[in-house]
Formats: sequence, structure tokens, C-alpha cells
Amino acid sequence: MAEHIVSAFDQELRQLASRIAEMGGLAETIVNDSIVSLTRLDTELAQSVVLADRRLDALQFEIEDKSVLMIARRQPMAGDLRQIVAAMRTCNELERVGDLAKNIAKRVIAINGEFHSKKLVIGVEHMAELAMQQLKTVLDAYTQSNAEEARNVRERDEEIDRLYTSLFRELLTYMMEDPRNISMCAHLLFCAKNIERIGDHATNIAENIHYMITGEQLTDERPRADETEYSADDDEN
Repeated sequence: MAEHIVSAFDQELRQLASRIAEMGGLAETIVNDSIVSLTRLDTELAQSVVLADRRLDALQFEIEDKSVLMIARRQPMAGDLRQIVAAMRTCNELERVGDLAKNIAKRVIAINGEFHSKKLVIGVEHMAELAMQQLKTVLDAYTQSNAEEARNVRERDEEIDRLYTSLFRELLTYMMEDPRNISMCAHLLFCAKNIERIGDHATNIAENIHYMITGEQLTDERPRADETEYSADDDEN
């Protein structure tokens, strides 16, 4: 009987991890589609991102419900409990990633035009590539229970901050050089901030993974290199 209970619990933990993997894959797709919609100013694709975010929300509710039920029924301890808590935290971070991608898509819909100059978006594309790589790497680290790779993701967050600072200054320069760039650059600044925050959520997931595996919180200060005071708190849930 005890063997059966342990086996059933292990199956539930695997199912929970599978749901996180599904949610992570969907989050990656939504982020990628939001960036493609921005670079192409594709409003149809942007609309699909807004709709796809609802699936992420539904998965978050499902994972949280399952996690709470497992804690109540199984009363897990030590590593098992950390695994469930990490799943709850990670699904919350992924839901926020989806919201940020949705914000970018809504900006595309608001722009509803074309770039005065394609060079305006090049820096945003580069920054997005790095953020998406961080997200992919941290989700792989979660699946593989790789604490070292999770910590590496945390350390690399500084690169995204540096890119954001550089991009912020670059877009301000474009705005000063040509007033026709002001509106587009303002939209791109909001998008860039949302991308920078996607990187922050990938870092949060990395910290969750490290705690899940080791039982220890990362107490050293997180590396940061954002030298701007600009904040685009563009949460349109």
C-alpha cells in the first residue's frame, strides 16, 4: 500500500513538471511571436499573441490548483515540497512573461503603421534574442534539474540590463535627431522595457530552480547593469 502511494505521488510530480514544460513552451512561443509581430509590425500576429496569453493564464490556474491539492493530500516534505513550491512559483513567473509579451503585442496594434527607418528596431531585436535565449536556457535547466545552469542564467541577466541601457540612449538619440522618430521610439522604449523584464522573470525562475534543487536561497546580490531611471510599467492585463 505504501509503495502504491509513493508511486502515485511520483506520477503526480511528473505530471506537474510536464505541465510546467508545456507552459514554458507556450511562453517561449508567445514571446517569439510578439517580437516577430513587432519587427514586422504584423497586427494579425499581434492579435494572436493577445489571445494565446489566455491559455497561459489557464495553465497557471491549473498548476496552482494541482499544487495546492497535492500539498493538502500528500503533505510532502523536503525535496518533494520544494519541487511543488518551485512549480507554483515558476508558473507565476511564466504567466508574467506572457503578460509582458502581450504588452508588446498591444503596442504593435497601437502603432498600426510602419517604421520610418528599420534601424530603429535592430537594437530591440538583438535584446529580444538574448532574453529569449535566457528563457529557453532556464526552462531547460528546470527540466534537467540543473542548478549550475540556472545560476549561469542569473549571472547573465546583467547582459540584458547593459543592452537596455545602450538601447535607451540610442533611441533617445534618434528622437532628438528627427522628430518623426519620437512616436515610434517611445513605443520601442516600452517594448524594450518589457523585454528587459522578461529577462528578470527568467532570472527569478533560475533562483527558484536553485532553491528547488539545493534547498538554499541565493543570497548574493543579483548582478544589475540598468543605468537608466526610465520605467515602462506597461502592464495591460
